[in-house]
Amino acid sequence: MNSDQKAGASGKIYDSVTLKRLFPFIKPYRKIFFFLVFLTVFLGFLSPLRPILIQYTIDHQVAGSDAKGLQQMVMLMFGLLFTQAIGTYFQTYLSSWIGQTIIRDIRVKLYDHILNLNVRFFDNTQIGRLVTRNISDIETIADVFSEGLAAMAGDVLQLFFILAYMFYMDWRLTLISLSMLPLLLFSTYIFKEKIKDSFNEVRTAVANLSSFVQEHITGMSIVQIFGAEKQELEKFKAINADHRKANIRSVLYYSVYFPVAEVISAVGTGLLVWYGAKGALQGEVTLGILTAFIMYIAMFFRPIRTIADRFNTLQLGLVSTERILKLLDNPDTVADHGTIQQKELKGDVRFENVWFAYKEEQYVLKNISFHAQPGESLALVGATGSGKTSVINLLTRFYEYQKGRVLLDGIPIEDYSVSFLRKHIGLVLQDVFLFNGTIRDNITLGSTEITDEQIRRAAELVGASRFIENLPGGFDYPVMERGNTLSVGQRQLISFVRAMVYDPQILILDEATSSVDSETEELIQQAVEKIMKGRTSVVIAHRLSTIQKANQIMVLDKGEIKETGTHESLMSQKGLYARMHEVQYKTALL
Repeated sequence: MNSDQKAGASGKIYDSVTLKRLFPFIKPYRKIFFFLVFLTVFLGFLSPLRPILIQYTIDHQVAGSDAKGLQQMVMLMFGLLFTQAIGTYFQTYLSSWIGQTIIRDIRVKLYDHILNLNVRFFDNTQIGRLVTRNISDIETIADVFSEGLAAMAGDVLQLFFILAYMFYMDWRLTLISLSMLPLLLFSTYIFKEKIKDSFNEVRTAVANLSSFVQEHITGMSIVQIFGAEKQELEKFKAINADHRKANIRSVLYYSVYFPVAEVISAVGTGLLVWYGAKGALQGEVTLGILTAFIMYIAMFFRPIRTIADRFNTLQLGLVSTERILKLLDNPDTVADHGTIQQKELKGDVRFENVWFAYKEEQYVLKNISFHAQPGESLALVGATGSGKTSVINLLTRFYEYQKGRVLLDGIPIEDYSVSFLRKHIGLVLQDVFLFNGTIRDNITLGSTEITDEQIRRAAELVGASRFIENLPGGFDYPVMERGNTLSVGQRQLISFVRAMVYDPQILILDEATSSVDSETEELIQQAVEKIMKGRTSVVIAHRLSTIQKANQIMVLDKGEIKETGTHESLMSQKGLYARMHEVQYKTALL
């Protein structure tokens, strides 16, 4: 059973704890909320008045041939209908307005929380499920206000007032009218339980479908290059079939319940007409009272038929709320307790006996210690899985280490605010991610502090200005999702501009040239030599030829430092680095 199914299985119709946690979102709009409550009570009282007015009109104005009184009663009923229509309009509009406004606030808060979650969380969470939380689950919460709480409160109040009026008019007809109520309540309870399980299955199926589609569209090139279209289509058909079955099952319950409820309601009405007509013939019941009761029984059974649907709407909203609150309560955020937000950084980086594990006790970095002085370049080399990227993840605070210390300018890295720290670190990755938008948008990432002059200066420094200016629109050239309209080399150059536009004190290059052609690599290497001057640089590279000028080269193997030194000193040691260099040199000659 996955997390969605567990949440659905444990869902309750009434969950005071979950509802209370929604109240802070209601607080800014409490005046409108209280007015909505007033409207609900007012309409619950107003709706059952019409049968009373009709009963009075039939028994007095019609029976007494009072034409003037009849005209007055008709006008009164028109006034009542008009008032009820206006009240219903505001109730419907305001309940939807407050629901949509609240989910807007919740969605903003949720997305803000997601933005601050650490990378570990995204490593262990399907993106499709996060999309479901932020879109469809939050939409379901709106139904709590528009079709759940408000509608149920209105239905219950209406039932209460109807019963009060019915007992006031004739208690015997009331009991006859309600004789079928236990059967209707029983069938409603059965329907509620069945549809609850069905809705939970639907929600789970939707989440599975969203996750599958998002993941496979993102990785479509892999599916196609390996010719796995048929296999993936079969998987999609299976997931889609589960989604269809869950929806059809819920439709089946509706198609059974509503005809049954209609028959029960009709039987109750038949009993009322039979007993009421008999009383009318004997002079015990007036024609107006009988007419009013026929209207009341229709008004009474209608909300009961829909109340099960209301219950499940409320429950689904509460289940979605639980899922969203669980995500909001997730503590996997970057601990941002640092107070340093204004400081001129020199770029002195020091690791002291650092131990780090992605999973408890499974350390990928073991007792790592090194010191990169301001303006120096540090190169990290080693086989895949040796821990090179993990060093960078700690320096950028994507992850938190378990033991040791990471110092920046002699100050523990945790003492810096995360935003200040990352603003002064330029990061260029091997796998460049570009967003849907213009080249300018992808460089500034929406920052209004960066001027066009800064953008052009950074582009010229990197050597990207020539190809950008040759594109239609230049810096306003539209980049499609993931930058598919640009070459790998062009995307990489844009990522360099993005890193340099902030003029960072620390520059991190994670295999930044391994995916480009030799001509582009030469261009980037020239740019790298320029932008590394005066900055502390940490470079990860598989091609050892690109790091020979580094001030310090650190060789990692299985999370441990094996060798440290310059290119010349490491080559003279004839150790691990020398063997790696020899293998690459022989490969290049072939």
